[in-house]
Amino acid sequence: MKFFLIAGAINAFLSVALGAFGAHALEGRVADKYLATWQTAVQYQMFHATGLLIVGLLMSTAFIGPISSLNWAGYLLLAGIVIFSGSLYVLSLTGISILGAITPIGGLAFLAGWIMLIVAALKAL
Repeated sequence: MKFFLIAGAINAFLSVALGAFGAHALEGRVADKYLATWQTAVQYQMFHATGLLIVGLLMSTAFIGPISSLNWAGYLLLAGIVIFSGSLYVLSLTGISILGAITPIGGLAFLAGWIMLIVAALKAL
């Protein structure tokens, strides 16, 4: 529980910081398509940081508690942030297009994480 709350807060912080960095430091230094890619990474990082916070909060309540599917949900969302957003950040800075092949793996981790959150909710009902 505590881990996912901390991971969510750290990722929300990083999302804001990296969004500001992209808007101020990268503008005019990278191609517009890479600025758009950077923004996508920031948005998905924030969305899924919020998901991590939700997982942590659900684990802390008597309503759901520490269900293994919640653990899976949290770890998959975190892996998705690292793989999806991380690959897009590196792609934006380096232009290494092969990183685009890694990004969908992070997207699949996001999807699996949300499915595991659904499973946890169904188990708790």
